[in-house]
Amino acid sequence: MANDYTVGDLVAEFLSACGVTTVFGIASVHNIPMLDAIGRRNSIRFMMARGELGGAHMADGYARVSEGLGVIFSSTGPGAANAVGGLIEARFAGSPVLHITGQTSTKYLDRRVGTVHDPYDQLGMMGSVCKAAYRVRSAQNALGVLTQAAAEALSAPMGPVSVEVPIDLQRVKIERPSGLDRFVLPLQTPRTPTEAELDELAERVLAAKRPLLWLGNGAKQAGGAAAKLLDMGFGMVTSFNGRATVAEDHPRNLGALTGSGMPLITDFYKTLDLCLVVGCRLRGQETNEFNVKLPDNLIQIDADPLANGRTYASRYFVCGDAKATLEGLVSQIERRLQVMPGYPEEFAELKRTAQRAFIDTLGVYGTFSAQLRQVMPRDAIWARDVTQNNTTWGNRLFPLSTPKQNVYPVGAGIGQGLCLGIGAAAAAGDCKTVVMTGDGGFFLNVGELWTAVQEKLDMVVIVMNDRGYGVIKRIQDATAQGRRFYADLQGPDLEKLAALSDIQYFRCSRADTFGDTVASALAIKGLTMVEVDMTAVGEFPAYFPFNQKPAA
Repeated sequence: MANDYTVGDLVAEFLSACGVTTVFGIASVHNIPMLDAIGRRNSIRFMMARGELGGAHMADGYARVSEGLGVIFSSTGPGAANAVGGLIEARFAGSPVLHITGQTSTKYLDRRVGTVHDPYDQLGMMGSVCKAAYRVRSAQNALGVLTQAAAEALSAPMGPVSVEVPIDLQRVKIERPSGLDRFVLPLQTPRTPTEAELDELAERVLAAKRPLLWLGNGAKQAGGAAAKLLDMGFGMVTSFNGRATVAEDHPRNLGALTGSGMPLITDFYKTLDLCLVVGCRLRGQETNEFNVKLPDNLIQIDADPLANGRTYASRYFVCGDAKATLEGLVSQIERRLQVMPGYPEEFAELKRTAQRAFIDTLGVYGTFSAQLRQVMPRDAIWARDVTQNNTTWGNRLFPLSTPKQNVYPVGAGIGQGLCLGIGAAAAAGDCKTVVMTGDGGFFLNVGELWTAVQEKLDMVVIVMNDRGYGVIKRIQDATAQGRRFYADLQGPDLEKLAALSDIQYFRCSRADTFGDTVASALAIKGLTMVEVDMTAVGEFPAYFPFNQKPAA
């Protein structure tokens, strides 16, 4: 019997061996053999995006919620270039995304002879935005390249990796690799700290009386140990991407109220004698461009040695896995750490006071977070775009229970939320997904709404419609003396848009009806849309840093 097993079949079976059950992308001339193999095997769900950019964001959102590998298939050249924006966001977010693209035939590679989609240095382009980029150069090294790429994407610090497979190699017949029967990815295990390092770490922490724990995306698996530190009296704050490592309804978890624009919090930081930073970059976006003053006694734990002192200087650095290091620390200081009497109560009061103060800055939108939390299922995925509502209460007030509920553009790129939410919904199982986007961001990728329709996803899309780029207007008010050029948008009637695909539509025109309106949409299984008419509800108030007077 003839051997009909090809490199395309290998790609499909390799993904299954990695535990992949859903992939995203677009069929094209340079990836058909691989997609044909996926279709024939019928063990992986292929979700057809309307564009490679949207597909890359979907793979990213899927990876965040599934806590596994997200996969995007693109075509060559223009198709691969279209995926770049999504891969850049995955790099920002530390999402393990595998981008698989085609290439022109090997005999034409890198010769610039003008074959279909023949790109100039596609490998260099992908390598410039991804954690790494590889080319399959022969049929016999296809499995090795794919293995290296997936392992690298999933190893700390995680990120997107691109692989190009020339079209002629996809069709080459090969013997099926027997190693696929018991396949295990050779992940690069993060370093475990030495006993001496843990001893010194414990000694330094035990000396603290008013300690703060600051967690980032790299600490998401360390929730158990982090919760024990809170039980010992630590206060806690997180990056936007590290939210809900400990449930945000904990009285001493400030969540992403990191202090930017809030003297109440930054003044409190001055009273602390330790800031223990774990798996976090202390990004400028969350520290007012590094102007938030943190305690001089800053200890950092990170799997990436390059994180040492990248933004804030540390007095002691431990290179190691966040979970293993915090568990080792807890085992040494449990029942030994003695924080200052009254400090835990002070921190809990700080949280209550800071949240009230923040809500007071939101005008008529101050109740939106509480209204939504009351009606939204506790386990629902909370996916957002860059909007005024998300930059304020969506990121900083709305409480989450687990890290995988938190899906948003870490790189602050507008227009990504809908696609991230579609990928998240594909991984959410029986959990509802709620997407909040502004009208400006929504229209950037509105075509992907039909991906959600076709795939019958269970999600609510909330469009905060102020008929323009509200965030841009705020920046213009602060930096261009209020000259709001090129920020007003004409868009379609959203009710009529929803009706085109029988999407059930709801409108909110008063602040006090927001929760009830969303509740009506949540009660329906499938895709629904809620439009919040912000021109009727009221203008969104200026928020930090746009509510600050310009420097003289």
